[in-house]
Amino acid sequence: MGTGLGPWIFRLGRILSVMPGFRHGRVRRGGASATVRRPMEIDADVERELRYRAKAVLRKRARALRNTVPRESALLRSARIAERIEALAFVASASRVALFHPIEGRNEVDLTALGDRLRARGVRVAYPSIDPDTRVMTFRFVADPASMEERGLGFCEPAPDAEEATELDVVVVPALQIDGRGHRIGYGAGFYDRALPRFAPPARSVGVAFDFQLVAEVPETPGDVTVSLIVTDERTLEPSE
Repeated sequence: MGTGLGPWIFRLGRILSVMPGFRHGRVRRGGASATVRRPMEIDADVERELRYRAKAVLRKRARALRNTVPRESALLRSARIAERIEALAFVASASRVALFHPIEGRNEVDLTALGDRLRARGVRVAYPSIDPDTRVMTFRFVADPASMEERGLGFCEPAPDAEEATELDVVVVPALQIDGRGHRIGYGAGFYDRALPRFAPPARSVGVAFDFQLVAEVPETPGDVTVSLIVTDERTLEPSE
């Protein structure tokens, strides 16, 4: 993790003002003095805590912004994202793809139609499944999405006895915000960060978001796992550091 605090820090003045590692100073201007805050070297533990707090603030704001988008617009943007994903060469040759079911009422990217088209050409489509005891996420193959049910986490999941995917070619990952490096902000549970390393590589991980959710920089925290490609309704990006 780099030591630079990045542009997101300027959006978090209230957090920064109460964190250790900053002190008051006096500056004289034209005979008058003013109190300012001067940055000092920030302790690694303090910076890590600051990054987590930053993510929480950005997550809340991102959800609020996405909720302002009319449903019709969200569906149109989702259709464009689905078209971009389907046009990718490694998706065209894939036989096992992991998607996600959109959470009702949250204006998430909706890839339902993409799943239908993939199944129609013989692709096996898997969806996230959370073990209620261990909280470990895996993916299970689903032939009929109507068979999935909400199991306490707000989104529809496959049946617990559905076949578990041990290998995947593509994993499509949702995001509230995502940056050009492939770092993303999700809902904060870390399910994808823990699950992705089991599949990707060799699977390709594709982060999807509406174009307005693409930001300059997401605060990086321990355990974050980047995606290998970014797809919005306006562009397809190869992550770069």
